[in-house]
Amino acid sequence: MNNAGLDKSLLSQLSTQPRVRDFLARAVAQGRTSHAYLFLGAPGSGKLDAAWALAQALLCENRASSGVGGESGASPSPACGTCDHCQRVSRHTHPDVHYLAPESATGYLIAQTRELLEDVALAPIRAKRKVYIIDRAEQLRANTANALLKTLEEPPATVTFILLGTNADSMLPTIVSRCQCVPFRALSTHEAVKAVERATGLPAQRCRMAFSVAGSSARAIEFLKSADRQEARRSVVRAVDMLAHSDEADILATTKELMLTIHAPLAEVESTQKAILEQNQDYLSRGALKQLEDRNKRELSARERSGIMEALASVRSLLRDVLVQLEGAQSELVNEDVADVVERMCARTTTAGVLHALDAVKTAEWRIARNVTPQLAIEVMLFDIRKAL
Repeated sequence: MNNAGLDKSLLSQLSTQPRVRDFLARAVAQGRTSHAYLFLGAPGSGKLDAAWALAQALLCENRASSGVGGESGASPSPACGTCDHCQRVSRHTHPDVHYLAPESATGYLIAQTRELLEDVALAPIRAKRKVYIIDRAEQLRANTANALLKTLEEPPATVTFILLGTNADSMLPTIVSRCQCVPFRALSTHEAVKAVERATGLPAQRCRMAFSVAGSSARAIEFLKSADRQEARRSVVRAVDMLAHSDEADILATTKELMLTIHAPLAEVESTQKAILEQNQDYLSRGALKQLEDRNKRELSARERSGIMEALASVRSLLRDVLVQLEGAQSELVNEDVADVVERMCARTTTAGVLHALDAVKTAEWRIARNVTPQLAIEVMLFDIRKAL
């Protein structure tokens, strides 16, 4: 396998967590992976990126012939990065890799766990195995976690669980004891941005901006590959810039336009999901097809939520640049490409105003986390920011 293929694998991109990368690569190459992992680390340390990377390596159809071993000179990734399975996992559209996040502000719902256990019993759709990524696993409370315990202890041979959490103390000991724990070290912003620079070859300024919006190195890399996601960020910046001259009708119209822009990246995901359903409808049972449709809906909902949080992160990043300028701090602008917007906002507001505006962003995040309609939360946020500034 050539180096070009290796460079496209997700594991090879985990340059900020070399110990984790090499540990997972050796485990996959030697066929010694655990049935259940618990990735532990602070937000932004790359746990979710590593989970998708491990899933790609486990499902890669060329892995057996990759020639990767556990020697010191081994390749950083046993996944080819180019086969159909690898590409689907990279795009987060593989039907045998399931990402779960809490659907309630208080944690995972019992219905989520029930659906998960029912799905575990089904055979893989395209690959030879299935992977379940369970984000924010500390929100698996006793009533939902207990149902998972037996499956975590003795899952089907073709199933791998990857749980993500901040620390073992915040989780049920019975969950922790059934998983192989993998610690992730906390990353500095400088390290994370450098990783984006190495992966993309783009200027540091653009990489800093992407990291501030996306929240991790791998997601920043994907952000910089997406014209739709970058356009959504530009639309958000324009909306905030225009608030000083916007009335109520303008803000309502702007919010509708923003929601359309945020949803734009979902079109490709929906198209891929539709194609997968059409390919599988002839040999999957009605029950299995229904589960696949439900999973697709949950994925779209998660993608929409991610886009909305990126939009809010774009606002927060812009406001922090304004705050830095007002305070005269010796720090580079994160949003250097819209320095004119930062300058205009500085000319018409105060430090207190920006702090109130940042509170409005935080409140919008809180409301969306508690299932307030995103469009309504963003409308209220823009009204509050206009008042604050």
